[in-house]
Amino acid sequence: MYTFSRILWRPFGFSRRLLKVRNCGITESVCLVQQAWASLIQNLSRAPGIFLLGQRKRFSVMSEIETNQRDSKLFSPPSDVRGMTELDRTAFKKTITVPVLRVKKEIVNKLMRFLKRTALQRPGIKRVIEDPEDEENRLIMLDPHKMFTDNAFEKAELSILKQLNVNPQISKYNLELTYENFKSEEILKAVLPEGQDVISGFSRVGHIAHLNLRDHQLPFKNLIGQVMIDKNPGITSAVNKINNIDNTYRNFQMEVLSGEENMMTKVRENNYTYEFDFSKVYWNPRLSTEHSRITELLKPGDVLFDVFAGVGPFAIPVAKKNCTVFANDLNPESHKWLLHNCKLNKVDQKVKVFNLDGKDFLQGPVRKELMQQLGPLSKERKQSVHIVMNLPAKAIEFLTAFKLLLDGQPCSHEFLPIVHCYSFSKDANPAKDVQQRAGAALGISLDACSSVHLVRNVAPNKEMVCITFQIPAAVLYKNQSLNVDTPEDPPLKRQRTD
Repeated sequence: MYTFSRILWRPFGFSRRLLKVRNCGITESVCLVQQAWASLIQNLSRAPGIFLLGQRKRFSVMSEIETNQRDSKLFSPPSDVRGMTELDRTAFKKTITVPVLRVKKEIVNKLMRFLKRTALQRPGIKRVIEDPEDEENRLIMLDPHKMFTDNAFEKAELSILKQLNVNPQISKYNLELTYENFKSEEILKAVLPEGQDVISGFSRVGHIAHLNLRDHQLPFKNLIGQVMIDKNPGITSAVNKINNIDNTYRNFQMEVLSGEENMMTKVRENNYTYEFDFSKVYWNPRLSTEHSRITELLKPGDVLFDVFAGVGPFAIPVAKKNCTVFANDLNPESHKWLLHNCKLNKVDQKVKVFNLDGKDFLQGPVRKELMQQLGPLSKERKQSVHIVMNLPAKAIEFLTAFKLLLDGQPCSHEFLPIVHCYSFSKDANPAKDVQQRAGAALGISLDACSSVHLVRNVAPNKEMVCITFQIPAAVLYKNQSLNVDTPEDPPLKRQRTD
């Protein structure tokens, strides 16, 4: 099923076009894509100075679709592997006929520069092979979808062939394909039930491929795991998550599908190194951009409280910027590897590590430090205080810990802590949804004094977002009236970035 397709065209000033296809079959989807392409080509044809396909000056709306379909059929594994549950690599042998051009071996390199359009472009297949009939010659593999006959050469190509004294006659060659020649997606598409979704990607955590298999893929789980290891250099273990991250420590049960059972791994993210036992802690490689985004917001000398620090992807880069960091995680294994990674990245002197429940951390060490940071002696300081709360499933619930957290006179608005709180949302308007839920936890409205950043799409109709706001003095301090529109608490501009 096609659920979402995008056609983007910006180089020549055309606006973005978004095509949504829902609840339709493949035939209908392809039809809609054709219509969108046709519309695009009409706009291109009106644009001055744009020439389509060089000398031919013509454009086929269906050419790309047809080529992909032909390529998929020609280079797909044999049909009798359908339903295979135990990987048999020898069953993937297949012979296809491809056009070839016979040339003298001494001119191959020079000629190949001019045959970029016509030469076979298929990863894993040599484009130039020895001629079995003459050791002085070489055979250049040609694209079987473009080079049907000798007349398929363009005028410029024929001119080059003539200059190099090459006979343009095309011959046929029987090419044997094996398991090694097929991509992982092609193998799984051929094996799994026809029309079912296949695994097209996974999360890589060091030497581990982490997959989230669906029910219809489970009978093929061991084969899928082995294919992932075979087709991805450096991957030696494939695992599948078998429950949701809903326990106290944010890790999940997993089963090893194929390869070694060693879950001790090392990863590099944004030039920092992290080591941990993947089976016992939480790590998501898709959040590397978000880790960088938050890190860039802080300046040297700032203070960061990382409430759910994990193994340190926020805390360690921020500490490297000469910031003071207080990092906490309830999971004893995360706490252990957080300490280890701080030493590994040489920031252990800049990070104070805690092993507490998030609420206890906020009402204990955070409260104590804020009383000092925001007290009467803080008037001369210029540092900002940031609080990161990356526990999307529950972080909003912990916002209640900020209510009336501090004693004494409120500090200046500019010094009030800035919170970056993560959450999941299935609402049609994730920004508004998260603002309302966070505001409800604090007992105020955040509509006019918060910004919402879209982090990533977690699943269909499920977004991960980050809401950022300064905690109003009326919330943070005891005996203060709630009024977020006072001069002490000016509103923040709301924005949503995609």
